[in-house]
Amino acid sequence: MSGGKQDAQDGPEFEDRVRALLAGDAADIRPSPVPYPEIRRRGLRERRRRLGVTGMALAALAALPVGAYAVAGGGGGEAAGPARPEPSVRTSTRPAPSVTAAGPARPATEGQLRDGVTYDQAAAGLGRCIAYNKAHRVAGDPSYRDLGTAADYRIVLAMKATGDTNSPGDGFSVVAVRAKPTPARLICTDKDGAAQGLNTGIGDPFGDSLVAVVPDLNAGRLYQQSFLDKGHWKLPYRWGFIGACRPSVGKVTVTYGGSTREAVLDHGWFVATGTLDRQVTVAPRVRGYDHAGKLVYDSDQDASYEKTLP
Repeated sequence: MSGGKQDAQDGPEFEDRVRALLAGDAADIRPSPVPYPEIRRRGLRERRRRLGVTGMALAALAALPVGAYAVAGGGGGEAAGPARPEPSVRTSTRPAPSVTAAGPARPATEGQLRDGVTYDQAAAGLGRCIAYNKAHRVAGDPSYRDLGTAADYRIVLAMKATGDTNSPGDGFSVVAVRAKPTPARLICTDKDGAAQGLNTGIGDPFGDSLVAVVPDLNAGRLYQQSFLDKGHWKLPYRWGFIGACRPSVGKVTVTYGGSTREAVLDHGWFVATGTLDRQVTVAPRVRGYDHAGKLVYDSDQDASYEKTLP
């Protein structure tokens, strides 16, 4: 009997039954079909979420101060050309090293040092901004520009800087210019003895233009608060305005918030300041006159000038 059972187990019928059982088990453990429609829906939702996050990040970046004009000119095999935006340098909370070299030239008038900011404070702030720029140079960065030393510059404006939502905390701003070896303009912000912002313009501010007056493309760093605070600026607000003017210009005025100020002319640059006591939506209006009093420039007639605030 036992021999008969063994023969049955080893026979073809038994093998067929085993194969059938194995085939059934394989069908039971086979993975279910991939839910492609659901995966696609999830992918689309994730993509929309990432786009939303990117949009918010871009909005935050838009709140940062804009870059500076930077035109090639002067030397190094670069040809002069129209102004091009250049990223602003943002600083960390780490104080930059101080500069012990000779100081910059003084402004043409003492009135260009406003709100109790002394020449020594302005010179020290300028030095810290230049030192910060050098300390944070990135090897191989083609956009890096050596700004020289504080002694290469002339301070044309120093005044109180009012903090806003985008850049909390007050301090002071200093504007300095140089003529050689390559024309340059710096707008620096100093807070608590540390550089908190540096905006540079390298090259001839006129580019290939023949106009008599050129408002600085980044003067807005001196006359406006963050667009995040639009309609809710801190008042009273010390504002400033800078730009370049040719020797043929004898007078420049800047009108802002209903008040008109005559600018100081300082070695090819004009500088105006005032105090804003109201919320504004219109940018400063700049007008230049020749030595005979004839109007030779009006920002209202300048298609490249932004006439409203962001």
